[in-house]
Amino acid sequence: MSKKKKLVIVAAVLVIAAAGVMGSCLYTKWQMSKKHSVVYLSTGEIYIGKLSYLSMPKFKLTNAYRLQAVKDAEDETKTNFQLTPLKDALWSPQKLYLNPDQVVFYGPIEEGSSAGEALRDAGK
Repeated sequence: MSKKKKLVIVAAVLVIAAAGVMGSCLYTKWQMSKKHSVVYLSTGEIYIGKLSYLSMPKFKLTNAYRLQAVKDAEDETKTNFQLTPLKDALWSPQKLYLNPDQVVFYGPIEEGSSAGEALRDAGK
């Protein structure tokens, strides 16, 4: 095989591989923005919302809630959790841009979980 044919084959393989990686990244971005995710920050704050990548590794959170621990009014030894929509916050953001250096972890929320059910009830 000639040197020119080998070069064309290598170039074609690289183009196909790059297209596959880009397609995979776009699919992941699309899948992430469809479901709610939890994001835990190094500050201790926990946010829930529709997470998407702006460009690696920057994140954007829309339809966001803040998870807050609240002492039970009847029994102070118990702690309840509540989701507070960020749109109801004093600064009323439509979206939240996250500093990737502050994100400890993130992951999808399953619909059958307590948080998933709370989100479903909040959407009604």
